[in-house]
Amino acid sequence: MTQQSSRFDYFKSRHNPELTVLRAAMSDFSYDRHAHEEYAFGVTLSGRQDFFSGGQFHRSPPGNIIQFAPEQAHDGHPGDDSRLGYVMVYVPPAQLEASFADAAGGEWAARFRSGETLMADAELRGAILELAQLVTRRVGTRIDQEHALHRMATRLVQRAGKFQPGGTVSRPDALLLRAKEYILAHLEADPSLDEISRAAHLSKYHFLRLFRQQFGITPHQYVLSCRVNAARHALEAGVTPNEAAFRYGFTDLSHFNRRFKRIYGKTPYQYQRSIAQ
Repeated sequence: MTQQSSRFDYFKSRHNPELTVLRAAMSDFSYDRHAHEEYAFGVTLSGRQDFFSGGQFHRSPPGNIIQFAPEQAHDGHPGDDSRLGYVMVYVPPAQLEASFADAAGGEWAARFRSGETLMADAELRGAILELAQLVTRRVGTRIDQEHALHRMATRLVQRAGKFQPGGTVSRPDALLLRAKEYILAHLEADPSLDEISRAAHLSKYHFLRLFRQQFGITPHQYVLSCRVNAARHALEAGVTPNEAAFRYGFTDLSHFNRRFKRIYGKTPYQYQRSIAQ
């Protein structure tokens, strides 16, 4: 493969223009030493990825994760004669601070740093690949992408030994109930975590932590649950599965089918037929 036949495809999130994903395939191309303003999270998909960073030489085989902190200098090139394929997600620091604070405590929001550059971690790899797929395939909603980012940040904090799981809250909080009301009133829109937390008059990281403690579910899971429930009522009223999927923010019927079946054990079409009998 020549340098000209290498491919570098960049994708901007339609929900978050500051979030960028790179899918690369190359053989004889080498990156100059450089650094990014953002966090960069990559997964080697095929071949071997060799690079120098932090005073060390690293080799990343398929399945391994590469993490570069903002301004962390590095280079990169294929490590053998096979084609190198990888995906990289670039995330502005501010977008991870709320999740770092939620997982590690508010005082860690701006100064948390993971010291690992090369990792083998199935949970973190799954979150990175999920986010990359949501962006490159233009599927899912804004809160789906935010949830994947939150999973990534939480796993990094867990690996660093800074994770502080929340306790339980004994009584409903009026501000969190206001957040629930906002979600229910905007099921046909695509609200972000920022918008929901502002409706509750809470900072985003404080809202994330309190919501999970209070209700035993993340805001992302709650939004999905509410959308599926609203779509179920629409199906019962005779709305077609396609129309229900479009109305309540599912990317397509396939996405709606998967989400619905994971809660009700049937596809929307099967559910609609069963209640009509």
